[in-house]
Amino acid sequence: MASVPFDQLEGFIWMNGEFVKWADAKIHVLTHGLHYASAVFEGERAYGGEIFKLTEHTERLHESARILGFTIPWSVEEIDEACRALLKKQGFTDAYVRPIAWRGSEQMGVAAQNNKINCAIAIWQWPSYFDPAQKLKGIRLDIAEYRRPDPRTAPSRAKAAGLYMICTLSKHAAEAKGYADAMMFDWRGNVAEATGANIFFVKDGAVHTPIADCFLNGITRQTVIDLARQRGLEVNERVVKPEELEGFEQCFLTGTAAEVTPVSEIGPYNFQVGEITKTLMNDYTAAVQPKQAIAAE
Repeated sequence: MASVPFDQLEGFIWMNGEFVKWADAKIHVLTHGLHYASAVFEGERAYGGEIFKLTEHTERLHESARILGFTIPWSVEEIDEACRALLKKQGFTDAYVRPIAWRGSEQMGVAAQNNKINCAIAIWQWPSYFDPAQKLKGIRLDIAEYRRPDPRTAPSRAKAAGLYMICTLSKHAAEAKGYADAMMFDWRGNVAEATGANIFFVKDGAVHTPIADCFLNGITRQTVIDLARQRGLEVNERVVKPEELEGFEQCFLTGTAAEVTPVSEIGPYNFQVGEITKTLMNDYTAAVQPKQAIAAE
């Protein structure tokens, strides 16, 4: 798939209530969402024909739109059903699901109250966000130049397209140095997250993760916190200072695309792919693929 441009993939895309051929899913160049980032989106994964926590993702899509000041004209139930129908129409059982909603092209300018709100869903096969062989050894992270902004300056609780601009810049800069991704600090200088995934650390048998007060409280993040607590592990959601990085033993990322990904390096700091990380990787796999996990026992 990597060698095929995304606009040339085969299949269908659900767009404003209809299934259209992949190549015909187009918008105008003067679309407000393109110029002013008035767009919100979700990332979901299907395992064994079921989309993991679909309704939670769709509810967050609606909430992100509300935060950005618009209403998606399809209900949570309608979008859920469209996702399931499209997965079936694409003929996939394991796939990545991308719903998106945006302001259209009726007005051009900062203000666009009269623009139509559009919604689309695309589904494609995306096996692993990071190189599978490298993932097992732990990926390497750079430390990003840009920081997650103060929530008084950006709608950090929304999964909004504009918030990912500094993520793209940071990931590109990291890859240019040979890293897989970058860790970002927040505006106060505390550890925040990676460019598209939340971050966790392990020390003395306890799990530590930054408080999600200026970045997205990921659905995978919440799932892994629950899994860790079910294991009887102590989980601390707290401020994580950069000087603590030297003392942590393990590190991993969580996200729909990343799933649970071990980290071996963050700049000058090294981490082991330890038992707690491996256990939570396995527990997450079992949680998203319950039928396969049961069959394997």
